Amino acid sequence: MPPRGKKPRTYDPVRIRTAVTAQFAHVCRAVAELGPEQLARPSGLGEWSVAELAGHIAWIADSLAGGLARPPAAVAELAAVEWPFATASLAGKISEAARETLTGAPLPELFDRAADRMERALAANPGDRVLDLWIGDMTLADFLVTRTVELVVHTDDLNRAAGLDIPIDRQALAACTRLLADALALKAPGGAVEVRVPPFAVVQCIEGPRHTRGTPPNVVETDPLTWIRLATGRTRWAAALDEALVRAGGERADLSALLPLMS
Repeated sequence: MPPRGKKPRTYDPVRIRTAVTAQFAHVCRAVAELGPEQLARPSGLGEWSVAELAGHIAWIADSLAGGLARPPAAVAELAAVEWPFATASLAGKISEAARETLTGAPLPELFDRAADRMERALAANPGDRVLDLWIGDMTLADFLVTRTVELVVHTDDLNRAAGLDIPIDRQALAACTRLLADALALKAPGGAVEVRVPPFAVVQCIEGPRHTRGTPPNVVETDPLTWIRLATGRTRWAAALDEALVRAGGERADLSALLPLMS
């Protein structure tokens, strides 16, 4: 859970629901236009093709509906900010489940089915519903925040792999950026370094002298997409510095040992 004494960030549940459905709809429309050559390209994620990456995105919505179809759990075990650290051990299981769930139909049909199931499931369930999940039981409201991470990250993956320009919903991008910034602060608590991801997030992290006023002695600043790529292992710290995608000042302003947060 978030460090003792620090109030966890809250998210507007209506905006998050809207962001999740909007981002999924953006991907759904783009996937319907993909041709065989684009679908066969490597995704940049292990051995997945673009088609398999797209199938996984459809599974994100389909599995959310599936989770809401199961009996609810009693008590939430996992907060949204803890989710990035709970996913790595389940990568193989998730990939296999997606493959089994989404075979036997064209991608547009899979997306349409998943969108319909997700929309109906969300309409029927309140945010305090506790889902029984592999990673640990979570409220629907918290789990939906993590869906912004999945959808934003994989939309960016799809754009780069298939040469697309799928829009990224601003609210989804904001929630994704904030959740991953808060996860960094949870992983390395402290106040020696200020990490800025304008216009969405500012967090302090890493043990050491804490500043109280003026410009902090250790500052890291980058844009949202670069931050998300760093946090998920799509971009390496050294490469981001070399390409001037990150500005880091101060002797403690080196996040290389802390990144990626999830991969």
